[in-house]
Amino acid sequence: FRLHKSPEEEPHVLLEYDSSMMDAIQKHLKLYKIRRKVNIAPCLDLSLWAVIPGERAGDIASSLAKCVDQPLILTPDPRTEVMGWRLITKKGANLSEIIPGSHIGNIQDYHRHRYKQGIPEGVKDLPPGVALPLESNLAYMNGISFTKGCYIGQELTARTHHMGVIRKRLLPVHFSAPLPKDSIPEGAEILTESGKSAGKFRAGGGELGIALLKLANINEPLCLNIAGDKVKLTASIPEWWPKTASK
Repeated sequence: FRLHKSPEEEPHVLLEYDSSMMDAIQKHLKLYKIRRKVNIAPCLDLSLWAVIPGERAGDIASSLAKCVDQPLILTPDPRTEVMGWRLITKKGANLSEIIPGSHIGNIQDYHRHRYKQGIPEGVKDLPPGVALPLESNLAYMNGISFTKGCYIGQELTARTHHMGVIRKRLLPVHFSAPLPKDSIPEGAEILTESGKSAGKFRAGGGELGIALLKLANINEPLCLNIAGDKVKLTASIPEWWPKTASK
């Protein structure tokens, strides 16, 4: 989020990131200061909220406009409309006053919603050095620019995009039974009925999750092997994807 209103104003940029990577992110950004007077610091006085669809955007904007006594930022989630809005408030703000009639859920509710939509987030879903941008559907979520550069992996990403051949993608999956907590190893293999590898499990909770799957196998019966037990699962193409995206 850019927090300055005019070219004359000192620029401020607010960056959202995985909290487990706070030290690594700060260290990485400081490498690029290069004799510039840039201050990089965490904003520990702010809280981030996900406002999930269920209320009309106009009602939310109208409610926020009345809250002139506290600084607020409300912006559409840039990834997809189904993720609603990102709301930033001062820590301790009363959300029921900001958006009257809203229901305040917990972090598990948020994860369930994004798993259902197939939205990856953070280093668990997108492991550094492992997750590829196009396989992770970042081109569908405003996460890749094909008109500017330069970044590490740009040439491979652009070439793959323009060739249009992507054999694996992150997809939402639904399990036949709730997953046991904290007992699934990272990258657990997902198998077809005949025992062939169809992809890898990334993250989940309850009966929902996301997995990197071969597109050729997504309509087959699939299962996840957990401590010798096979849990059946089904994959689906999210409705928010572009209509030509299932190639």
